[in-house]
Amino acid sequence: MKMDVLLGLQWGDEGKGKIVDVLAPDYQIVARFQGGPNAGHTLEFDGIKHVLHQIPSGIFRSQILNIIGNGVVLDPIVLKKEIDGLGKFSIDYRKNLVISKKATIIIPTHKLLDAAMEQSKGDKKIGSTLKGIGPTYQDKIGRSALRVGDILSEDFQEKYQTLVAKHKTTLSFYNYPLDQLEEMERQFFEAVEFFKTLNLIDSEYVVNQALAEEKRILAEGAQGSLLDIDFGSYPFVTSSSTMTAGACTGLGVAPSRIGEVFGIFKAYCTRVGSGPFPTELFDQTGEDMRKEGNEFGSTTGRPRRCGWLDLPALKYSIMINGVTQLFMMKADVLNIFEELEVCTQYELPNGAKIDQLSFEVSNMDVKPIYKKLKGWNCSLKDVRSYEEFPKELKEYVSFLEEELQVPIKLVSVGPDRVQTILR
Repeated sequence: MKMDVLLGLQWGDEGKGKIVDVLAPDYQIVARFQGGPNAGHTLEFDGIKHVLHQIPSGIFRSQILNIIGNGVVLDPIVLKKEIDGLGKFSIDYRKNLVISKKATIIIPTHKLLDAAMEQSKGDKKIGSTLKGIGPTYQDKIGRSALRVGDILSEDFQEKYQTLVAKHKTTLSFYNYPLDQLEEMERQFFEAVEFFKTLNLIDSEYVVNQALAEEKRILAEGAQGSLLDIDFGSYPFVTSSSTMTAGACTGLGVAPSRIGEVFGIFKAYCTRVGSGPFPTELFDQTGEDMRKEGNEFGSTTGRPRRCGWLDLPALKYSIMINGVTQLFMMKADVLNIFEELEVCTQYELPNGAKIDQLSFEVSNMDVKPIYKKLKGWNCSLKDVRSYEEFPKELKEYVSFLEEELQVPIKLVSVGPDRVQTILR
C-alpha cells in the first residue's frame, strides 16, 4: 500500500479542505505534514461552513484517524480553540485525533518576533500571517525549538524560559514592546495543560505500520506549491516544504511509498500578501473575480489578489510534485465572464518569450501572454454531472488537459460537498 498526497499547486487557498472532506470516505487516515495555523482549510456541508487551521480535514468523518505530523508547527492556543469549536458536532477527538511528539510548538514570543521582523521590513513586507510560523521554523532549523514531546518532560519550564530569554534579546534589538506577553503566556500554559490530555504519539511508526497493514492514507498539505521554501517565489514564501517531498519528511514516509499525487488548482489564480503575480488583474475584471469568488483569506480575512490562470506556473508545480491527477476548483467563479483568458507564456523586459517559471521570473516584471477562450456565462449551481456541463466549460477543461498533459479528474462548481463533479 502507498500513501496518496493531496496538495495545492498555486499560492494556496485552492480548496484543499473541501477535497480532503470529499475524498476522506476512501481513506482510513488523513495526515497533515507541514505548515501551521497560517493554513485555513474551509469545508462546507449541511449548510454550515467550517474552517480548520491545524486539525486535518478528515476530522468530521468519525471513522477516520487524523494525524498531525512531525513537520507541522503547532500553536497550543489555536489548537485548543479549534477542538473546543468541534464540541458542538459531537466529534470524539480523543479517539480520532493524534499528534506527533516531534511536531514543533509555537510559543508566544514566536508571534511577537514574527510581528517585529515583519514591521522592520517596512514596505518590503512579505505578507506574513503573524502567527509565529517563520520564527518557529527558524528555531527548528537552529536546533533550539520546543517540540510537543517536551511538554511531558519535568524540565519543560526550564527549556521554555531558555528559549524565551533568547527571543527577548532579539525583541530588544527590534525595540518591540512586551506588554502582551503576560496574557499570551497565561493562555499558552492553560492550553499546554489541555495539550497534555491529548493523544501524543510517535506518528512515524503509526503511519508506516498502517501502510504495512494496507490501510489507505491521505497526506494533506497546507499552503501551496508556489509558496514552497525552495521552489516558491522566494522570499515571498512560507517556511516549510509544501511539495510532495515535504510529505515524506513531514510524516516519516519513504519516497518509494508515495502513490497518487492529487494536485488542486483554481480555474483562475489568487494570492494573499506580497510577491510576484504575473497574471494579477488590477481592473474591474479582477474586482468582479474577487467578489464572485468571495476571495478573502480564511485565516486573515485579507482580500486576495486575483488574476487569470497561469499555465507556466501550473506546469512547474505539476513537474516538481509529480502530479498524477488534477482537481480544478471554483469553476463557478468564472460563470460571470463571456470571455476567459489563460496565460500560456511570459514576455521578459527584453522581449524574449518563455514558458518556464525561471529564477528570473520571480525577480523581474514579466508580461503575461494570453490565449482567449469563450466563457460559459451561465450558472452551474444545479449541475451534478460532467454531461450537464455547458459546452464552453468542457472545452476549457479539454484545453487545460491538453496543455498540462495530466487528466483533470474532478471539477468543483460550488462550495458544498454535492457540488463536486467527478469525471
